[in-house]
Amino acid sequence: MKKVKNNVLFLLYTVILGAIVGAIIWAFIRLMNLGIEFIWDFAPSKLDFPLYTLCVCLVGGLLIGLWKKKFGDYPEELNTVMGRVKTTGRYSYNNVFSTLGSALFPLIIGASVGPEAGLTGVIAGLCTWVGDKLKLYFKEVEELTQIGLSATLGTIFHSPMFGFIEPIESDKEVVLPRTSKIVLYLAAILSSFGVFILLGKLFGGRTGLEELEIGKIELLHYLYAIPLTAVGIAAGYLYFIFKKLTFSLEKKFKKYTVLRATAGGLLLGISGTILPLTMFSGEHQISEVMADAETIGAVMLIAIAVAKLLLTNICIDSGLKGGHFFPIIFCGICIGCAMSLIFGIDMVFCAGIVTTALVGHALKKPLATVLLLMIVFPIKLMPIMLFSAIAAKFIGTPKAFLTNTSHHPS
Repeated sequence: MKKVKNNVLFLLYTVILGAIVGAIIWAFIRLMNLGIEFIWDFAPSKLDFPLYTLCVCLVGGLLIGLWKKKFGDYPEELNTVMGRVKTTGRYSYNNVFSTLGSALFPLIIGASVGPEAGLTGVIAGLCTWVGDKLKLYFKEVEELTQIGLSATLGTIFHSPMFGFIEPIESDKEVVLPRTSKIVLYLAAILSSFGVFILLGKLFGGRTGLEELEIGKIELLHYLYAIPLTAVGIAAGYLYFIFKKLTFSLEKKFKKYTVLRATAGGLLLGISGTILPLTMFSGEHQISEVMADAETIGAVMLIAIAVAKLLLTNICIDSGLKGGHFFPIIFCGICIGCAMSLIFGIDMVFCAGIVTTALVGHALKKPLATVLLLMIVFPIKLMPIMLFSAIAAKFIGTPKAFLTNTSHHPS
């Protein structure tokens, strides 16, 4: 009887923890959007300054560098956070507040990164702290940090099943935890996602990626699946090549924290001035690309995608840190739209396959890849997307393209 009572009580704590995670994510995203609206909508409307983008990014990079010099080089990348949690079952909570600032500032100045890296570090630290407080009462508290990470991923990407599968899908297989743990994971993920949606409904805020609508798929379309997958994998190769380049530069200038961040801000400003669509995470620019693809043109769409793949790695390795997922999705959609214009077939179909191959090659987790992208692409594409994700996993990345500590976006 006591064991049942403890299990129910621990489940309740898990649900409450999930709700807190959802509230933190909503508050972070809300604050980020308010900062973006002020700097990129309100302020420019009051100023007539042609070099505004360049100046904001340059000054922003300098300030971020000074912040990091004082408080440390946070946030750590998503794969680093998750790797540490998997290995040790915990994550340090001594730098939670400095991590929040380090995660928020690059997003506000338009860095080509997503919010997931910073948020996972903050949530992992919070969950470890809660676990330390509860370890006298429950044996299962070592699971809280991993559960919190799953809730974070499921909420940020609006895909609860992605949040559940991504951390447990290894390079070889999906290893399901025992039934009692599954219940805890799903309870926290659904609680977090529910609170996030509820707060969004009550107090507003942009909700991120929206599903794209597809026209009728002809049988002929499926013949293009192989070349489209190949294009996505080639983009994946490019992602790793750029990562190797920027990582080597980061190593050379590791101790020059302020200089690196300022240079990153300068390059961000130059890119944003020439190609505005390379800025920000990309999630809110997807609809713009889909609507204006024909006007933008195939060559320019590919140029934007290539520039953004490079810029994302520049931002992260210069110190304007964040996540890879949203920028990579945006790049895949840009390239997919370009392929649609070249081949003359449905745009969403092309974007779905190319994006799946690109994300799948970078992530190396087919099931998680498809579950993530189901929030963007219609479910009727799921079988062909699964084929693309599996192919992208098993066609390996040449070792020459990888860094010594090469990592995937997970």
